[in-house]
Amino acid sequence: MSDTSGWRSAVGGWQASTDRRDSVRQSPIASRQSPLLSVEHLTTGFDIRGRFVPAVIDVSFHVDGAETLCLVGESGSGKSLTALSILRLVQPPGRIEAGRVVFKGRELGALAERDMQKIRGAEISLIFQEPMTALNPVFTIGSQIEETLLVHGRATRRTARQKAIELLDAVSGPEPHVRVRDYPHQLSGGLRQRALIAMSLACDPSLLIADEPTTALDVTIQAEILDLLRSLRQKMGLALLLITHDLGVVAEMADRVAVMYAGRIVEEAPVTELFSTPAHPYTQGLLASIPGGAPGSKLQAIQGTVPPLGELPPGCSFTPRCPRRFEPCPKAHPGTTVLPHEGLPPDRLRRGSGESAEALAAAEGGSHTAVLPPKGGSHAVSEVASGNTVPPVASGNTVPPVASGNTVPPVASGNTVPPVASGFSRKSDHTVKCYLYSDAVEPAVPAARTS
Repeated sequence: MSDTSGWRSAVGGWQASTDRRDSVRQSPIASRQSPLLSVEHLTTGFDIRGRFVPAVIDVSFHVDGAETLCLVGESGSGKSLTALSILRLVQPPGRIEAGRVVFKGRELGALAERDMQKIRGAEISLIFQEPMTALNPVFTIGSQIEETLLVHGRATRRTARQKAIELLDAVSGPEPHVRVRDYPHQLSGGLRQRALIAMSLACDPSLLIADEPTTALDVTIQAEILDLLRSLRQKMGLALLLITHDLGVVAEMADRVAVMYAGRIVEEAPVTELFSTPAHPYTQGLLASIPGGAPGSKLQAIQGTVPPLGELPPGCSFTPRCPRRFEPCPKAHPGTTVLPHEGLPPDRLRRGSGESAEALAAAEGGSHTAVLPPKGGSHAVSEVASGNTVPPVASGNTVPPVASGNTVPPVASGNTVPPVASGFSRKSDHTVKCYLYSDAVEPAVPAARTS
């Protein structure tokens, strides 16, 4: 594995900043029994030449009230399609193949379109990735904000204009009484983004989904937009699902992080713990690629690219790019591990078989259960409780070298997992999806199949 000292030093400042924020703000983590948003086994894809090709595969996560969850990964990982699936905005040839999205106890997939329209923009708002294409070029900024207010009954025609001005003022738009009469092309990129944020907040939503809100903005404007989102979240009690590929944004904004690769969530953890102890080789590669290492050191990079739709490799999709691949990698997709509170008695540990982390936890009384690897080895063996054995994967357990000397040593005699302080390496109550293998784990939808 590549040296991680560079990203650890680079992240040091972000870590301290995050710790300071956490010390002064109220904890956003709510009860796991009633998350604001719950996405369960979501699979979305496209019908291409007579077959269904999934782009989001068996994705599960939750967002609690007033917290920020960052969905991070390279372009093509399925982040934006996940956001569109939540709001049922996937257009043909795309479609939602399987899964449930539950918001405030209501399953969104079961709602009629008329009822869904009442949720979009009012209870769940979406800031699109590119404001120039999201805004209608033939209408003024004010008229587009007013339309949102009128459609959801939050203003009358007499009061809508004044409320639009107040919203632009709330997002720090200069001269809001003038800007409401401007067209999108008359505004800078930063002002267009502020206008989109004002529109998304018009109906006081409970959940704001921000899809790459700082894309194509210069550094100073990016900082202003992030400060604005953070301030609005604290003032309004918003939950925020922030989609980004910028790890600096993640470190600054997130409470929890879900890392996506090739349509799947491969790791999920609180932000401070993800940066300090990443478990999945893909997460480790992302962090190692952050600039800021020792002067003169070569910037690390993950070799290769995200596989295209319909061409996912067998087993773990990261196998062709992974410097730590070994024999089970092309044969089975990683399983799921749920970590409990510290000090959990050994009799509360059990093995999983590929179910979602949320389902496994709920089956044993919420977050007070640890689900250990169903079978096989792990790149993140420290995630497993002391004394729990893992059956050997194969004799010798070596890997074709990626670079000189890059082999995986055989597991110690008896194949036991080394002990971890206080039972587990991550101490908070959360879900972690790490690199655990099982020949019983099968994706909900194959890489491509005939429709």
